[in-house]
Amino acid sequence: MNRDMTRRDFVRWMGMGAAGIAAASGTRLAAAEKPGRKPNFLIIFCDDMGYGDLGCYGHPTICTPHIDRMAAEGQKWTDFYVGASVCTPSRAALLTGRLPVRSGMCSDVRRVLFPNSAGGLPRGEVTIAEALKPQGYATGCIGKWHLGHLPEYLPTNNGFDSYFGVPYSNDMDRVGGSGRQAFFDPKVEYWNVPLLRNEQIIERPADQNTLTKRYTEEAVRFIEQNKDRPFFLYLAHTMVHVPLFVSDDFRGKSPRGLYGDAVEEIDWSVGRVLETLRREGLAENTLVVFTSDNGPWLEFDQHGGSAGLLREGKGCTYEGGMREPCIMWWPGMIKPAVVHDLGTTMDLLPTILRLAGAEVPADRVLDGFDLRPVLSGAGRSPRDTVFYYRGVRLHAVRKGPYKAHFITQSAYGKDQPVTHDPPLLYHLGHDPSEKHDIAKAHPDVIAEIRKEVERHRSTLVPAEDQLAPVIKKN
Repeated sequence: MNRDMTRRDFVRWMGMGAAGIAAASGTRLAAAEKPGRKPNFLIIFCDDMGYGDLGCYGHPTICTPHIDRMAAEGQKWTDFYVGASVCTPSRAALLTGRLPVRSGMCSDVRRVLFPNSAGGLPRGEVTIAEALKPQGYATGCIGKWHLGHLPEYLPTNNGFDSYFGVPYSNDMDRVGGSGRQAFFDPKVEYWNVPLLRNEQIIERPADQNTLTKRYTEEAVRFIEQNKDRPFFLYLAHTMVHVPLFVSDDFRGKSPRGLYGDAVEEIDWSVGRVLETLRREGLAENTLVVFTSDNGPWLEFDQHGGSAGLLREGKGCTYEGGMREPCIMWWPGMIKPAVVHDLGTTMDLLPTILRLAGAEVPADRVLDGFDLRPVLSGAGRSPRDTVFYYRGVRLHAVRKGPYKAHFITQSAYGKDQPVTHDPPLLYHLGHDPSEKHDIAKAHPDVIAEIRKEVERHRSTLVPAEDQLAPVIKKN
């Protein structure tokens, strides 16, 4: 029980029905350690980290003690998804609470934004940061952005007070190295990626060996500078996207090789950030979410991660491409548990806004659900369906434990998409590796999933493609 809750409050609380508790859980969660103080929010978003890459998710040789402690003290979600299996659309989904097809941040022409892309996150979209600003929040973005590198698309024009990071993936702006070998023996000078502070380039090429440490230092500084007001910090690590880079303190230390070194440096970073929250007396007033943008980049062999027992990885709509590790941490405020309910990154926007007392945008279709009942232990997740898009095409749908694949295609191969009618059907509780098609035995399940697809498409108005346009040369 929160120490600020009176006995009368507690009696009234316990007398509520389950529905009442679920509705009130966000109010109780928001009543953090200091009366009247709105909660802080911190999202730590990794790049290309797989479902099986953390100790607490079963990796045998990558040591992640800080993240493992975070999971033990908080909630470890086993069935948590992203909005797409590649970088740009996944990040758009997280920050807007909407499937990328609704914002135009996905495409069948180009899968992500590039340095010559002319588009970015449309001005009409509302990010978590923009929605929190009217509530008096300080907002900061640190790390990889990848939602448009032109000035009008940068974080400082999307609700963030400050930005420090790289505008797109660290394998872009390549200027050196020989073939694929450049990725297996990477050098900073091979990639002319810029490092920005707000809208100005301060270093080019960015010294990628130092990025994880510098992001961490920036995050600590942001927390210290904003400890007396509510804040939202979006810390989006560049790693563990290839090419892999680590600082001298972590190079050669992990039995898993360079990939393990990079994951273990991120674990150190998580430890530093959480310790800062504890030291500043902010831990019990800060919701921290740790997850990743998509599954592991398997085509890079040992330089890519692992999806554990899940099938495939980054770039496809099998589970390994879109189911991610997710840990939610808020000491004394959320109920520690292993959560098997469905959740997605799109659920973070409505959950955070409700916790902050902010208005959830009502003038658009949102694809997120309020997860406060799960965080408090008062109820179940309201989500029972997940839509798996590849570009603008719906490839698969999960409803409850069942997943139907209407279209399948390998992650980055040259094969054409294969349409399935009836769709392939898997029971993800019994068969998380998606090996055994049970469609013939469950036509009723397929019929129900088809109804979900019809309901979904009735709400869908695809937006203008933001990824296909390129900058015209003079």
